[in-house]
Amino acid sequence: MVVVHAAARGCAARAAILAVLGVLSGLVCAQSTATQTATLWPAKPIRLVVAFAPGGANDILGRALATQLAEQLGQQVLVENRAGAGGAVGTEFVARAAPDGYTLLVGTSSAFAIIPHLSMPNYDPVRDFAPIGPFATLNYVILTHPSVPAKSVKDRITIARTAPGRLNFASSGSGSAPHLAVELFSAQAGIKLTHVPYKGGAPALTALMGGEVDLMFDTFITTLPHVKSGRVRPLAVTSARRSATFPDIPTVAESGLPGYEAGNWFALFAPAGTPGPVVDLLAKLLAQANASPVFRERLTAQGAEPMRGTPEALATLIRTESARFARLIRDAGIRAD
Repeated sequence: MVVVHAAARGCAARAAILAVLGVLSGLVCAQSTATQTATLWPAKPIRLVVAFAPGGANDILGRALATQLAEQLGQQVLVENRAGAGGAVGTEFVARAAPDGYTLLVGTSSAFAIIPHLSMPNYDPVRDFAPIGPFATLNYVILTHPSVPAKSVKDRITIARTAPGRLNFASSGSGSAPHLAVELFSAQAGIKLTHVPYKGGAPALTALMGGEVDLMFDTFITTLPHVKSGRVRPLAVTSARRSATFPDIPTVAESGLPGYEAGNWFALFAPAGTPGPVVDLLAKLLAQANASPVFRERLTAQGAEPMRGTPEALATLIRTESARFARLIRDAGIRAD
């Protein structure tokens, strides 16, 4: 657990924020009594659950969000890692938490749009959560070993079409978000690639650097040092636009597969039943954060792209992504490890 300390402190700072956003509803904080203080949110530290282990992309982006929220709210934000089952353990924990605004979740497209179609998690992504808004998207970079002759996505597609199944790819596990990104790529390109699942992204990347596999879709957060050192060769990024981190790397769409786009989005959620004013305030703070050059720099420094959206837009995104992944999982016959 990591404590993120706010820049501003005290009841007066919190009241100023809430008053500006119209959430105080007439409550005054000057020399407030204990009763008045209890009616204000947040009156104590907030727990932000990251459903993955420390050190990974989810954890890094979650901590960036925690720092930003603490600075805006004038209250401590406690980052709590609850890893397991590809994010399902931490997600379920928040679904069962008290809906009082003091337990929040960094939710991912994997936990909300993929896992429900591969297993039977003990949470409902729609019924059990109050969506607040997305804040980042992390696209993938297609990597290959430097010794591989093919130097573009188009070359890889040509090889795969002439020899179906000959090329293989590593992933962090069957049913993981990077795995489905490759399956989507294969379906749109009309090719067949052989899947080699590993027990996590680190061993998969090690296998690629060792020349054991041909391809891998991974994030810039984990591959950046290896790209810079030349141990892996980037072929393309899966975003709609070129990455600000590596503007010289083309997109997949530019490389011979128009319309392809894949990535993992990150969003803020509260348990269902959380008071509407709290959800509204958090949504407004999230919008302010994504307009902040400092917060945007925190994200782009990790290869992520800031992402904006209302609670309603996030709810729509979950439905759309869920339907898309359900079709892909069914058509490709994908099963979880």
